[in-house]
Amino acid sequence: MCGIIGIISNQDTVSRLLSGLKSLEYRGYDSAGIAVINDRHIHLRRTVGKIDALVETVGAHPLSGSIGIGHSRWATHGGSTIQNAHPHITDQVAIVHNGIIENHRNIRLSLEKKGTSFSSETDSEVIVHLVTGYLNQGLDPEQAAFKTFEQLEGAYAVAVIFRDFDDLMICSRKGSPLTLGLGKAEMFIGSDALSLSPFTHDLVYLEEGDIAVLKRDSYKIYDQNKVLVERPVTKSQISGEGVSKGKYPHFMLKEIYEQPDVIRRIIQKYVKGGVPCVGLDIDWAAVDQVTFVACGTSFYAAQIAQNWFEGVAKMSTRVEVASEFRYRQPPLSNRGVTIVISQSGETADTLAALRYAKSEGQTVIALVNVVESTIARESDYVVPISAGPEIGVASTKAFTAQLLILIFICFDILRSKKKDFPDFAHILKALKVLPLAFEKLLLDRKLLQQISQKLAGNKSIIFLGRGAMFGVALEGALKLKELSYLHAEGAPSGELKHGPIALVDEHTPIIYLMPDDVLVEKNKSNLEEVMARKGQVYLIGGASASIYREKVVHFFEMPDLDAFCAPLLYTLPMQLIAYETALIEGSDVDQPRNLAKSVTVE
Repeated sequence: MCGIIGIISNQDTVSRLLSGLKSLEYRGYDSAGIAVINDRHIHLRRTVGKIDALVETVGAHPLSGSIGIGHSRWATHGGSTIQNAHPHITDQVAIVHNGIIENHRNIRLSLEKKGTSFSSETDSEVIVHLVTGYLNQGLDPEQAAFKTFEQLEGAYAVAVIFRDFDDLMICSRKGSPLTLGLGKAEMFIGSDALSLSPFTHDLVYLEEGDIAVLKRDSYKIYDQNKVLVERPVTKSQISGEGVSKGKYPHFMLKEIYEQPDVIRRIIQKYVKGGVPCVGLDIDWAAVDQVTFVACGTSFYAAQIAQNWFEGVAKMSTRVEVASEFRYRQPPLSNRGVTIVISQSGETADTLAALRYAKSEGQTVIALVNVVESTIARESDYVVPISAGPEIGVASTKAFTAQLLILIFICFDILRSKKKDFPDFAHILKALKVLPLAFEKLLLDRKLLQQISQKLAGNKSIIFLGRGAMFGVALEGALKLKELSYLHAEGAPSGELKHGPIALVDEHTPIIYLMPDDVLVEKNKSNLEEVMARKGQVYLIGGASASIYREKVVHFFEMPDLDAFCAPLLYTLPMQLIAYETALIEGSDVDQPRNLAKSVTVE
């Protein structure tokens, strides 16, 4: 989950290394550092905390060099200290690493027996000592790096530079992403296209096991069998505007406000002649089960979609947490389809689950926001969610985009199976007015701020919903806990009497979701149960819920919209409540503690 940047140039690299790290800060902000080579010396600057702290340190203690590497860390082995920050160096070598070296303890013990002294608690430091040891044995840099990579078990993206070679960088990836950027008489590496977008749009995505040997004006790539190979050059479409906050104080707020345009863009892209078409050449009538695999917010998108796939498309569906799925090794039908969902397309657990599904003969569909990602490249079909760059750690517009795409896939199944459903034209009409409904809710933001003011400071908040709204409740609770650090729990309203109701008293805030759908009367009964126990209800619902206006702490009336599309619309208040509560609590909205945007380690 750490971020890596590297540059070989004829010019000084320091300012661009810092700029690249700033673009990567969403991947880790426990500590940061850069190392450059100048006059056959490795110069190192490291700090604890965010990139701004590193910028200040470099300003106070300048350095320069035409080759350098940088790193933003999300701590795994060892706490957030200067000693554990990357790059790690010896007198001859500097390295940066993203991932986890699973056999680092054995390597460390072996090296210590030979007299090697370690200065950090990290798994990564073994890499720099292995390379240095091989150089001391007389191997050249390529040989030393190759021998080192052979010893590493686990997941990694690694970049290595050498004191005595100011025109050489060697990098490799296995399980963690790494991208090459091609410039004019200069080369770049980065953990993703976003970090390289200010420097070049010509990218080469390394594949699993690849090793790249870079010089200023050339590069070679070897595959996992050490065979020289060519990888395609891809043009990146990421613009500077997409990675700027613009007029907004936070990326998250900007991305919340972008959702109406995201919805319009997706409808324009995937609906042709009034019919959704996401480009899947699948005979759905021959498919006996759909398996969703995802993590976090994407998992909740799948939970919501399960209601559509089963209730509308009549497709047997299971929803799996990626980190548990592959270790259970569940049997999968060779007539099944697995849909993996990941904003970044690099989520380590989801990628591993994809590979397991393919080994079981599944057809795999990827829903990703980064079409050049590893998950996209390894899937049979790719459906871009087209949300645009999402920088805020807490997903907002990508979640909405995922739900919209899943609706379209649901109708793709119906069309393929030649099954009727009440008029997609009616649903499409509702989807087309959805952006206007979003915009209306954004105008009512101050009313949602009133809810946040009352939630702030509470020890625990419960989110309740039924049907597809259960998934929205889970997502609302996740957003609140990860941004404000308040405990929040999502539960299905119908399960209240089976446990969660024990938590309800006059001190318990309850966010209750009650759209005008087929479950509204059931929801009313559940709500009465909560109010009978003096729960502090914040009711977010349609017109039929307004009868409780005077009985609850706060009633927020939602725009009238077809119930099928309601999960998308009800997500917006969840996002805004979490955002506003986090501001009141004084949390870092874009970079909440302990979290990173792209989870590339298990």
